[in-house]
Amino acid sequence: QVQLVESGGGLVQAGGSLRVSCAASGSTVGTYAMGWFRQAPGKEREFVAAITWSGGSTYYADSVRGRFSISRDNAKDTLNTAHLQMNSLKPEDTAVYYCAASVGVGSAGTLLTMVDVRYWGQGTQVTVSS
Repeated sequence: QVQLVESGGGLVQAGGSLRVSCAASGSTVGTYAMGWFRQAPGKEREFVAAITWSGGSTYYADSVRGRFSISRDNAKDTLNTAHLQMNSLKPEDTAVYYCAASVGVGSAGTLLTMVDVRYWGQGTQVTVSS
């Protein structure tokens, strides 16, 4: 079993920066890719970014590439922390951001996504004012 606990988020003006973090605990946490999805009001949940279990590869949605950066700290076997640094934020980045742990990262049709998500965080609100 893996538990995901998110922190960070909040309110920021357009052009500003925020960081959200996800602490993942459990005996198998080091075997999962970690990342984020987001869901804005009235919209479907969409993939944002992901990082492989080793931290060797990162993946981004086109809408955030070049502005967001994901990293991972695997300092402990049973506690990994992923960070999503969000720069040059736009009002359209406003959403609830959900941390996820998955078997891998791949494609669903033409879109990049996390494959076989096994665990979800509770979500954290990010609001970007114009």
